[in-house]
Amino acid sequence: MKKLIIAAGILVLTGVSCQKKLDVQPAQSIDEKDALKTNSGVLTALNGSYADLGNAALYGGDIFLYNDLLSDAGEIRWNGTYAGLTQIYNKAIPKNNAFVRDTWLQGYKVINDVNNVLSALTVVDASLKDRVEGEAKFIRGSVYFDLVRSFAKAWNDGSPSTNLGVPIVLTPTRSIGEDSKVARNKVSEVYDQVIKDLTEAEAKLPVTNGFYATKYSAAAMLARVYLQKADYTNAAAAANRVITSGKYTLASTFAGVFPASSSSAVPNTSEDIFAMQLTTTSGSNDYYTFYSPNSRGDIDIRPAHLALYETGDARKAFFVTSGGSTYTARHNSRYANVRIIRLAEMYLIRAEANFRLSTSVGDTPLNDLNKVRTRSALPALTSTELTLDRILKDRKLEFAFEGHSLNDIKRLQGTVGTLPWNSPKLILPIPDREIIANSNLVQNEGY
Repeated sequence: MKKLIIAAGILVLTGVSCQKKLDVQPAQSIDEKDALKTNSGVLTALNGSYADLGNAALYGGDIFLYNDLLSDAGEIRWNGTYAGLTQIYNKAIPKNNAFVRDTWLQGYKVINDVNNVLSALTVVDASLKDRVEGEAKFIRGSVYFDLVRSFAKAWNDGSPSTNLGVPIVLTPTRSIGEDSKVARNKVSEVYDQVIKDLTEAEAKLPVTNGFYATKYSAAAMLARVYLQKADYTNAAAAANRVITSGKYTLASTFAGVFPASSSSAVPNTSEDIFAMQLTTTSGSNDYYTFYSPNSRGDIDIRPAHLALYETGDARKAFFVTSGGSTYTARHNSRYANVRIIRLAEMYLIRAEANFRLSTSVGDTPLNDLNKVRTRSALPALTSTELTLDRILKDRKLEFAFEGHSLNDIKRLQGTVGTLPWNSPKLILPIPDREIIANSNLVQNEGY
């Protein structure tokens, strides 16, 4: 009987090894006649895609945590006992790193989830079809964007048209065989697919969609993609669409961005454009797990980072001391949602893009930067004080410990200690088990 696999990504990436078990039916599979045959079945599958997206290995925090650990050169300290994260922090990642493996697997699991949804749009009620397609493509585009940034060279590192990215799979994988042994697409091809998915998602998603992806979630992710490509015209335009929608407002204080509760779920704030939802019984937030002294507290903040803040900056006050160590207070709520995109990022993307282009799409760079600064109780800058470095510094401090640092270093061609921005040590290896299972996959340089 034909089966529909819902618990795996590219199936050569699931449970296969050197033991020649490629013909084993995955345990978590269901009869196709029982899934994706009805409107309710597709909606259930879409909800499952969000749940898989929020897995700890992916948007539950880990893929962003790797960026923080890899980009550090003395501003944080890893004190944890997890060998896999220690290896990432030390920039000495073996090909069998379990955290990296799980992120790859989970990424392709989610991609397969939404590919299944997209394959079944014909059974979705006409009134819901655009929303379902838009949500699925938002998820797929977002995951591909973060996979290609993690497992491939940066857009500006050599030629994206020849550098290897990650495999693009756009149809459900329903059997294990040679057709599943996909090769890596080029970096430019992955970015093209990301932009296509997110553009189509923006066109089809509603402006209001509860805590699920909306039209502006897609536009915001596009702004992030275009910024990574140094396509400042499109970055400013996409960020401007989000800002001028009027759907979101900056929290009145910096502390208001990170409301805390030790016993109950914390809802989205007014500036959360997209966030992974937690309840007291479900969801993962590994920011809390590793950053908070209320949990493991494996990452503490060093004086080199604290010295970067101006006097009076509310962000400088947003730290806690426990056991003689300093920790960020951004992730102290056990049941806080994982914030993926917030409005402050759109203001700073628009400010940077407009400054570089000498334009004022939506508003001037000065006004956009000052909105973020004054929210943190800092004095507004004057036009003579405005520089690109000021914009970039506020961006660094506004999003510290939120997974942006490594990708900013790469696009700005900075350094991580003695490592250059394009060091192979700052790119994750393709998991060794996938190389063994799929002869068409090529390993990254240095591994």
